[in-house]
Amino acid sequence: MNETPAGRALAAATASLLIAVGCVALFLPPLNGRLLESVLGLVAVGCVLAAALVLHCVFLGIAAHRMGRSVAGWVALSALLFPVGSATALVLLSWLGDEATGPAPAPHHG
Repeated sequence: MNETPAGRALAAATASLLIAVGCVALFLPPLNGRLLESVLGLVAVGCVLAAALVLHCVFLGIAAHRMGRSVAGWVALSALLFPVGSATALVLLSWLGDEATGPAPAPHHG
């Protein structure tokens, strides 16, 4: 589905979600040991996390809009139930997009 504009938006939303989840993981033990010692590191990871979450919501909204779906509903699902809701929204939108395009119809000769 990545060939379509909605597919590209979903791919960008997925990439930004992975970056956000990676940033959240840095705050969990055992990865947080060195991070918590550096104020600059904390601020940097926090800024990247905030930017990744905003970009994820933006790209998810763009994908929903391009697919003719409710932008507010999909972004709310993603934001309120992060990270499980975000992953669910990505999977459902991707599945709905694949279902909508479906296989190309066979040419009719006759």
